[in-house]
Amino acid sequence: MDAVLVFDNVSFDFGLGPVLQNVSFSISPGETLVLHGAAGSGKTVLLKLALGLLRPVSGRILLFGQDVTNLDESEWYDVRARIGVLFQEGGLFDSLTIAENVAYPLLNQPRLKFPMDQIDARVARSLEFVELGHTLEKVPSELSGGMRRRVGIARAIVTSPELLLYDSPTAGLDPITANTIMALILKERDENNATTLMATHRHQDGEILVRYRWDKRTASLRPVGPGESTRTKYLLLRDGRIAFLGTPEEFDASRDEYVMQFASR
Repeated sequence: MDAVLVFDNVSFDFGLGPVLQNVSFSISPGETLVLHGAAGSGKTVLLKLALGLLRPVSGRILLFGQDVTNLDESEWYDVRARIGVLFQEGGLFDSLTIAENVAYPLLNQPRLKFPMDQIDARVARSLEFVELGHTLEKVPSELSGGMRRRVGIARAIVTSPELLLYDSPTAGLDPITANTIMALILKERDENNATTLMATHRHQDGEILVRYRWDKRTASLRPVGPGESTRTKYLLLRDGRIAFLGTPEEFDASRDEYVMQFASR
């Protein structure tokens, strides 16, 4: 089966020096990749490249088996319709209601053509998924930071995307709210076999993805059982280069001093 996302020797800079240098990795359907690194290491730039908001200086990017490296903006419309994104801080439109925010991808992707009654049903279902079905008519300013982040997840999943990109989904949240956000990410991953790329600087976020699964029966997280796998890998960036790429076991066992700062010790 073709990889969902491939970076092949990708480099990028803004003209002031390299931001990413010779980055190569792939994500297969149903896999999770935890993208770690300190602030300024290139995590958000990598996500923007994957979404076509930036173009590599060199190397290739493939999405869903298609080389998207040099697509023009109009050609990206169909590709982006297959991707869900949670931006930093949620990225909601202040002037739109919560329902309108969640409906935005359904109404503004030419590839997605749903009758209005289906759009309303999808929006309601996505907000129920994140336990915010009662907020349809509210605006973002009426919600807490954690609730706005949950609305961002609802918007990311409303199109049933084949790839989900999360940019620092727990940044700035208190520990309890951060764990709630991570539980929702696991819920989407495990109920819908979502292919997931999550950028974070918190090692706890990666730990949750590796060590827990969503239990639909109890509507809660449970530890991964013997012989189970969450199909999760770690990619650690340092100054735009890959400092580590591998399994959670290899990540925790690494004796590299930089890797050890992010691994579970």
